[in-house]
Amino acid sequence: MSKRMKALALMAFGLALTALPALAQEGVAGELAKPRADLFKLSLIVGGAVISLAVIAGAICQSRAICSACEGISRNPAGAPAIRGLLILGLVLIETLVIYALLITIIILMVQWGKYV
Repeated sequence: MSKRMKALALMAFGLALTALPALAQEGVAGELAKPRADLFKLSLIVGGAVISLAVIAGAICQSRAICSACEGISRNPAGAPAIRGLLILGLVLIETLVIYALLITIIILMVQWGKYV
């Protein structure tokens, strides 16, 4: 088994462990409350998955950008100011995408919280 498959399996196992408390909750008594509770649990899981995937993708992209910038500066030290400026701009844009994912997750959770709890 390769290192990537092991890491992917470990990440899936961790995601399943974090979802267990949400799945173990019982719904409110009554026939109409059951679908609402299920939708709320689903929104919690989707919100957690969205922010988790966004953070993972953002961290990988940032690490690759920094690696490429360091490699470029080591090959051409005279171009360091231009490379550094583009690196900072790229890191800002990557981090902005992660923050947007966080805002979407908060909106999903707050809308469902107000409706169903």
